[in-house]
Amino acid sequence: MFDRIRRWLGGTSTRSYDGAQGGRRFTGMPSMPSPVSSSHVSRYTLAARARYLVSNNPLAAAAVQAWCAQAVGAGIKPVSTHADPAIRETLTARFAAWTDVAAADGRTDWYGIQNELFRSMVITGEGLAILINSDRGLRIRVLDPEQLDASHAANLTGGGYIIQGVEFNAQGERVAYHILSQPPGLELGIQRRSERIPADDVIHLYRQDWPSAVRGISFFSPALLRIADLDSWRDAQLVRQKVAAMLAGFVTSSDGSGSPLEGEQDGSNLIGGLSPGHLAYLAPGEEITFSQPANIGSEVIEFAAICEREIAAALGLPAHIFGDVTRANYSSLKSANTAWKARVEALQWSTFVFQVCLPVWRRFVTLDVLAGNVTTNVDAAMPVKHVCPQFPSLEPVKEITAQVMELKAGLTSRRALLAARGEDAEQVDADIAADQARATSLGLTFAASDNAAVDDEAA
Repeated sequence: MFDRIRRWLGGTSTRSYDGAQGGRRFTGMPSMPSPVSSSHVSRYTLAARARYLVSNNPLAAAAVQAWCAQAVGAGIKPVSTHADPAIRETLTARFAAWTDVAAADGRTDWYGIQNELFRSMVITGEGLAILINSDRGLRIRVLDPEQLDASHAANLTGGGYIIQGVEFNAQGERVAYHILSQPPGLELGIQRRSERIPADDVIHLYRQDWPSAVRGISFFSPALLRIADLDSWRDAQLVRQKVAAMLAGFVTSSDGSGSPLEGEQDGSNLIGGLSPGHLAYLAPGEEITFSQPANIGSEVIEFAAICEREIAAALGLPAHIFGDVTRANYSSLKSANTAWKARVEALQWSTFVFQVCLPVWRRFVTLDVLAGNVTTNVDAAMPVKHVCPQFPSLEPVKEITAQVMELKAGLTSRRALLAARGEDAEQVDADIAADQARATSLGLTFAASDNAAVDDEAA
């Protein structure tokens, strides 16, 4: 109505976007005017429902396993880039030795902690841990994200404020976290209290879905309803098939008896009246009919496949992650893996490495240098690169051949190629040198490789 009045008065402002139009087509369609406040309000419910599905639904469990296996895998490893090769090697080696004792509870190592944090982020939207400077060195304690006191909100003197348990200064910088002493359900008679912990001592991992979002939401947010509905539908289909598989025979006789079939009478039913290979003779006027079990039609199977593909898309996964590769071929798998690799790498570098790996490396190096274990200064020891797990190859021979061609053409370096495979170039070179030295010392010789023959021919 207002648009009509404006046009009648000569106004030129109209809604040219179809999605902003009114009318019956958009009646009842929800909207999200404030995504940040909506995510804060819905975060707990989304996390609780995601935890339930991951614990009970096979598709949800497979999705979490796929994300963790590919994004973290055996662990994202740091390699020092200090200017001095000797110090560089020392820093990398000392960090590698520390990884076995990184966990405060001693139940896993640093790479296990990475998996815990990433898994928590996928399911609940957040990963939470604290850095502890103990007398034994740096230790990390992983916490339940629900220990971050979401009920704590306040305006502070000097322009600071607290939102969802996260404290900011007047410049909008995170300065502290208000963390509950016990996770929900494990109070054990101890009254939970909120403790203020400096932000430098806290790892708060989450994907920044919206600008200014203080906390994260579950990866399952766009798929929760579809997974729940599909779960209910599958249960109904299973019950239907279970009932249909119960083959039953119905005997119609003139006097209502079960004769001449043998079995025990249970009310109006004859139990165990038939057996494999059994031939029965019916009296005149008697007949027997059997139930007709319903089959699962092709349209039902196709519907389930469509739903699984939609769920995979909502979770950012390629459809074949759920195990159905009946329609896949090399080209389709390669295309899906290329897009999947781009999503994984974006999350690795822009979120996980930045929010988890870098803070831990900086804290470890700072403590190690200040303790006099490495002869350098803190600033010089900070530069680092991280090596992520290698992405699985569909055709390794073709890919390696292409990499060799790129290397010969000067389009890349061995360091870059090895980093893409999740390997450290210096470590690989050291291993090769050690292998060659050992072979020489033992008088071992090996046949020339095909690559050497190709190199000679090219020369």
